[in-house]
Amino acid sequence: MSNIGFIGLGIMGNAMSRNLLKAGHSLVVYDVVPQLVDRVVAGGATPGASCQDVASRSDIIVTMLPDGPEVEQAMLGPAGVLEGARKGATVVDMSSISPLVAQKVAAACAAKRVEFLDAPVSGGEPKAIDGTLAIMVGGDEKVFEKVLPILQKMGSSVTLTGAVGAGNVTKLANQIIVACNIAAMGEALVLATRAGLDPEVVFNAIKGGLAGSTVLNAKAPMVISRNFKPGFRIRLHQKDLRNALLAAESMKVALPLTSTVQQMLMALMNDGKGDLDHSALVTFTEQMANTEIKRGD
Repeated sequence: MSNIGFIGLGIMGNAMSRNLLKAGHSLVVYDVVPQLVDRVVAGGATPGASCQDVASRSDIIVTMLPDGPEVEQAMLGPAGVLEGARKGATVVDMSSISPLVAQKVAAACAAKRVEFLDAPVSGGEPKAIDGTLAIMVGGDEKVFEKVLPILQKMGSSVTLTGAVGAGNVTKLANQIIVACNIAAMGEALVLATRAGLDPEVVFNAIKGGLAGSTVLNAKAPMVISRNFKPGFRIRLHQKDLRNALLAAESMKVALPLTSTVQQMLMALMNDGKGDLDHSALVTFTEQMANTEIKRGD
């Protein structure tokens, strides 16, 4: 069993780290929020004093942080991972960040002879808890093969997609599809509700056809029951689409649907809904139509 450091213990990191503990790995953990550290330590992990301290005590360091600036701070900043990591250690950044940031951090790691993979995930809190995340990895194949058994304790699908940065490009593609699916679902169910139909009946009628999807099956029941408890927050999905648009701009790729949905998410954040589940994206269309998706009487 490997000595693993885990940095970032929020909704996703908490569940992922617990699955590594269940698999028998020794974990040293750190988060800037002490309470998040305490709940994982209660499950058998050892607390670290800083990112540097975690790295100095680990062969493999996993980071699961909100965005690129947090990854850069944790990796490259004072008392950061690269101040503690030993030569030959491996960093697996499972955050969803810009591919350009992933490549910048990888270059800094290479200068210290530390291996690096970018390995963002999809599936939200339920799949993080179950250990069935989809994990998209960018980096060297030999490094990937070395950490694959560890990644398989957190995900049921682990795919090497290319060089460093490819994992995050793949994740951005995933996030575009998920966001546009939720937006389309919202428009469809608002239309059905306004027409006097029960949206639950409509959902059951279409889920087995071509419109059916994992997104529809996961999110329609939440919307119909008005359950917006966050598995993946609106503000984080907005961040992902922003990163997709920045990457697209650098490659001169037009993403008109992504741009529209990103603006919808931004509007909801300004309306105080940034910490709701991203299924609450449907409330943007509900507000414009003055129609709430809900079960029939």
